[in-house]
Order: sequence, then structure tokens, then C-alpha cells
Amino acid sequence: MPAKAKAKPRPKPKAKAKPAGAVSAAQALAWLKQHGTQKAKDDLGRYGIPSDKALGVTVGALKAYSKQLGRSQPLALALWESGWYEARMLAAFVGEPEALTARQMDAWASEFDSWAIVDTVCFHLFDKTELAWGRVHAWATAKPEFKKRAAFALLWALSVHDKTATDATFLACLPLIERGAEDERDFVKKGVDMALRALGKRNPVLRTAAEKLAGKLAASDVGAQAWVGRHALAELASAKVKARASRQG
Repeated sequence: MPAKAKAKPRPKPKAKAKPAGAVSAAQALAWLKQHGTQKAKDDLGRYGIPSDKALGVTVGALKAYSKQLGRSQPLALALWESGWYEARMLAAFVGEPEALTARQMDAWASEFDSWAIVDTVCFHLFDKTELAWGRVHAWATAKPEFKKRAAFALLWALSVHDKTATDATFLACLPLIERGAEDERDFVKKGVDMALRALGKRNPVLRTAAEKLAGKLAASDVGAQAWVGRHALAELASAKVKARASRQG
């Protein structure tokens, strides 16, 4: 008799993501503290990120954990209020864009204290709400360094993610970029530079406008403007970006 075929082992069921709100802020914080390492905490300093309120959890681990948690605005608000760096990063991944208000966005922006928090919140939460464009204009003249950076980080994020925005909407932001480029503070001017580059990569019309502004800034006597202009122009005038913009036009 032929040998009896062995039954194939049944695949282990995948762990189901917990429904939004199933985990409390206290439980999430306990998870963060359990998964933090001194090495990850020490690494923050290499990137100019304050570590005095950090636990040492990597961004990769935070993203993976956020998928288990699902979206929950109450959880995001509670995590933010804790003040821990990783908790605030996690808040960006679990917050609900449709539940955001301009008041809450302003409150968080006023507490931004590193480029990492700014960029993560803008790219993973704030750019997903229809309120985002209003915040770009509201924060572009802010005095605090990281709140002002947030205006341009958000414009940068919208340039990449908002597929429905018109060219006119982006063109209206060029004066903000020109004025923002006067700011000598490192994290502001770098945000302005990246916003100008991202805007110019959307399509030929915006690339032409962005390249023209970059050329004007590069010739400026203001140090920060010249720096932004040179850096943006080096990329926007490249054949690679011109070809990319043409494909997206």
C-alpha cells in the first residue's frame, strides 16, 4: 500500500489587530517602556533629537505597534499629553485625521520640540485632514522654530500626498517660501528647502515656478535665502527632476 500522505501543518492564525480604543494610554506607555533600549535612546543625539524625555524605542517598532492599536483619537491625545518622545511619535500614527480640529493642531504645534516630531506628525497625521492647508498659512509666520518648520514640513507632505490639490493652491505658497527662506535657523531653512523641492517635483508647471524662485533666492544677499536657493536649484534644475515632473504633468 502506498504510504499515507502526511497532513500539511495548519498555518498559525495571524494575530488580529486590536480594535481602536482597546488599549489604554497606560498600557501603551507600559509597552513603550518595556521595548525601549539605551542604544536607541543614545542614537537620538546623533540626529539632533532631545533624549531627556525619550525611552529608546525605534521608529520601526512604533509603526509596527501602531498597526496593532489601530486609529484612536482619544488614545492619541492621551499619549501626547504624557510628554514622552515615543508616545508623541506614536500619537501621530494612531491619531484620527477626521477628528482633528484647528485648535488641537495649533496646540500640538506649539509644543513641537524637535524636527523628528514635526515631520512625523505632519507626514502621518496632519497632512490627512482638510485643515492642513490653513495651518500651512497660519504657521508660516510663527516665531517658534519648530512651529514655523511645521508649516513647511506640512507643505512638503502635502506636495507628496495631496493628489487633488490644484497648482494654484501650491503657487499661493511660493510667497510663504520666499519669506520663510529669510529665517537663518537651521531647522526652518531646511524645512523651507525641502518644501520648495517637493513642490517643484509635482509637475512641469510647478517645477518651472519653483525653479524660478530658487534662482531668485540663490542670487539673494540674505545668507539663508541664498542657501535655500542653491540647494533647491541644484535638484530642481537636474535632468532627473525635469523628466519626473514631465511624467507627472
